[in-house]
Amino acid sequence: MVLYKLEDFDPDYRDTIQGDDIKGLGVYTESNNEKIGTVNDVLVDDDGHFRYLIVDLGFWIFGKKVLLPVGRTRIDHGTDRVYAVGMTREQAENLPEFNERLSLDQDYEERVRGVYRQPTYGTQPLDTTTPLDTSTPVETSRTTDTRTTTSTPAFNRDTYKYEQEPSLYQLDEPHHQTLRLYEERLIANKRRQKTGEVAVGKRVETETARVAVPVERERVVIERVTPQDAGKVVSPGEADFREGEVARVEIHEETPDIRKEAVLREEVRVKKVVEQDTVQAEETIRREELDVNAPNLPIEER
Repeated sequence: MVLYKLEDFDPDYRDTIQGDDIKGLGVYTESNNEKIGTVNDVLVDDDGHFRYLIVDLGFWIFGKKVLLPVGRTRIDHGTDRVYAVGMTREQAENLPEFNERLSLDQDYEERVRGVYRQPTYGTQPLDTTTPLDTSTPVETSRTTDTRTTTSTPAFNRDTYKYEQEPSLYQLDEPHHQTLRLYEERLIANKRRQKTGEVAVGKRVETETARVAVPVERERVVIERVTPQDAGKVVSPGEADFREGEVARVEIHEETPDIRKEAVLREEVRVKKVVEQDTVQAEETIRREELDVNAPNLPIEER
């Protein structure tokens, strides 16, 4: 199976992965956070699946590069680190060197896989759900390490599938970053605030009031009349000739007696009422959509 460097496979891969470029990240051991090297590049297969990280061990060995299967990595974008699962610095030094000037064939891949299959590298057993190709005889190759010697089956180069060894090539979801799409939404809450104050008080105003009061006045009317028996002779004792006051008549009149009194005119009741209303509000919200840039490549979304 042909492998490609990431940029050769997709020149615009940085747009596809939305900026989370794995190149340049430091590679560390899980046990003691010891730096192994730096991710130099990524190798992908014909379907664009990550298969190997090319790790530059130049941190302490000048120029040496090795292959790290993606199934043996844990990528932490929060700390910009790649952790080599179950590997020590010494084991990284013993990996077969990757030479970019030489072709990456099945024989070289098998050498790399043979090292990772050793128990000291902590690789899990092969996937028994995918049977090995038994159409051709299975040869036995021995990969020697200074600490252990194991025998591992050699796979048919024409029928080998990466799915046969998930511990080497399957991304373990808890150990890798998930691209999360976020969106904004409007949250409607209410905030009580003072908008004003109503002061209710009293003031005294003056005006001129008018009232009509009917009054009575007395006056003396003197009438002179000629009696019917005018000219009649009266007896000597009847006529009383004298001077002075003859009659006294009292004269009265009414005058207005105006006074003021306070009376209750009205009551003013001050209270608050709550009115219900619906206020329409609008705001621009954002939402992230997945943007996959893989022209003319088979992409499956699930």
